[in-house]
Amino acid sequence: MSTATVGTRPGAVLADLLPASRVRDAALVVGGAVLTGLAAQLSVPVPHSPVPVTGQTFAALLVGTTLGARRGFLSLALYALAGVAGVPWFAGGASGAGMVSFGYVLGMLLASAVVGALAHRGADRSPLRMAGTMILGEAIIYAVGVPYLAVAAGMSASAAIAAGLSPYLIGDALKAALAMGALPTAWKLVSKR
Repeated sequence: MSTATVGTRPGAVLADLLPASRVRDAALVVGGAVLTGLAAQLSVPVPHSPVPVTGQTFAALLVGTTLGARRGFLSLALYALAGVAGVPWFAGGASGAGMVSFGYVLGMLLASAVVGALAHRGADRSPLRMAGTMILGEAIIYAVGVPYLAVAAGMSASAAIAAGLSPYLIGDALKAALAMGALPTAWKLVSKR
C-alpha cells in the first residue's frame, strides 16, 4: 500500500503517513511536546495581563491535528508533566504548576485531543473545517484557562476575561487562518503523490 493511500484513507491524520511503529509513535509524542515547549519560548508580554502571547497554543493545536487525538493528548500530557517537574519550557522559560497561566496548559491538553479527534474525521482536509477546528480548540483552551486565571490570580470573571481572553482574539484569528491554509495544503500535496 502506498504512502498516499495510507494517508488519504478515512480516519488518517498526517502523522499516519509515516510507517507505523511504536518507535514512530513515541518519537511523535516526544517531538510534539518539544515543539510545544519551543513554541512557548516565542513569548511577548501583554500589558496589564499575566499571560503573554506565545506560539504555544498554535503548536499544541497543530500537534493535536497532525498526530491525532491519542498521540496529541499524550504529547501535551508529556509537555505538561515535564513542565510541572521543572523543565523550563512553559511560556518565557517558566515551569511548575503554580503559574496563574497554568490553566491554559491544561486547556491545551484537552484541546489537542478534541482537535485530533476532529482531524481523524477529516476536519484538517478543508480550509473551512480547519478554521472551525482551530476556533473550537482555542475556545476549549480559554474555557479552562480563563477561569483558572481568575481563581489563581484572585480576579473577577470580567477582569480575567479582559486580561486572559480579549487581548488574544486577533492573534487567534491569524493562527486559525494559518492552519486553514497549511494543513489542507499538506493533504493536497500528499494526495498528488
